[in-house]
Amino acid sequence: MNFLAHAWLSCHGSDDFLYGNLIADGVKGARLEPWPMAVAAGIRHHRRVDAVIDHHAEVLRLLQLAPKAQRRYTGIALDLVWDHFLASRHPDARLVERCYSVLGEREAPARLAAMVPAMIEGDWLQRYADFDFTCSAIAGIGQRLRGPNQLAALTPWLRDEYATLETAFVTLWPEMQHRFSE
Repeated sequence: MNFLAHAWLSCHGSDDFLYGNLIADGVKGARLEPWPMAVAAGIRHHRRVDAVIDHHAEVLRLLQLAPKAQRRYTGIALDLVWDHFLASRHPDARLVERCYSVLGEREAPARLAAMVPAMIEGDWLQRYADFDFTCSAIAGIGQRLRGPNQLAALTPWLRDEYATLETAFVTLWPEMQHRFSE
């Protein structure tokens, strides 16, 4: 799951809890004591969501379908694909604005410091509704990884398997909501 999906699954909590969910990928290690309690709870929530989605039957099935050369990177791409389906099937401008407000009011961890302002200014969370934009974002992440851009190489498969990906989303999203949105 990426920013938008984590926001959906944590929007029931406080702004600090939401913030923790949004920045968790930029926070390394298990020591969360430096963070306020609600932010730390959000970081832990994000990590639980990631652990569940990474082992979900639909995700495991898709990983087996992915091209072997890019399989190792497919989970990264799927995280953004889930945001695409949320943005296109369940647009929520108020949640997006809340995310931008929460992120804009607080300092992002160093690993996210350059990306967060670009995300807000570029309105990425709403633009994920456009699959071309989502694929460009996936390829952009691949530029930051070592070696050939395997995420860019994966985008033709994502386009070809769009219906399969959407079917997987329709199955897994209600399960994730049921498990994590209380």
